[in-house]
Amino acid sequence: MKTSTWPGVTALAAALLVGSAVPASALGPSAEQRLDGTIVVAGNTCTWTNASTSANPPSTLTVDRTTINTPGGNLSCGGGITAALNNNPVFAFDDGAGTARTDAIDITGRQSFISCRYKASNITWNRDGTTRRYVNQAFTAAKVSGSFLCPGSVTTAAGDASMLFR
Repeated sequence: MKTSTWPGVTALAAALLVGSAVPASALGPSAEQRLDGTIVVAGNTCTWTNASTSANPPSTLTVDRTTINTPGGNLSCGGGITAALNNNPVFAFDDGAGTARTDAIDITGRQSFISCRYKASNITWNRDGTTRRYVNQAFTAAKVSGSFLCPGSVTTAAGDASMLFR
């Protein structure tokens, strides 16, 4: 196990997850109530597609974790990392400010026999131009449980995760 991998796994937790002030009408609706996500984890990429949401932005919505986690979803990571989202994150949008906020993301990452669970709260995302793609601001996730080999907390740099609502 490489210790440097764990900060990336916890960054994924933050991910289960915009810049200019653009009127909501200029953004157009997203019609599918779907979410695709990407995060770089210690140099490896974790992705998922087609997660279900309860509404379309800019309405407040909930992401269904069962449509991200396998077997119902297709969350996958390179580098021998596996992960599972433990909650259904709620996203609230402020189109005027070009931001979104997630109430909490609770995730478990596993590599080999080591398991670490982390939770991050009140994560802010910046909208990418006039799209429905959002990129994270820096945040810290605290360890909830897991091996003594897991760091007590990890900080995820701005831009290490993105969410595309469609």
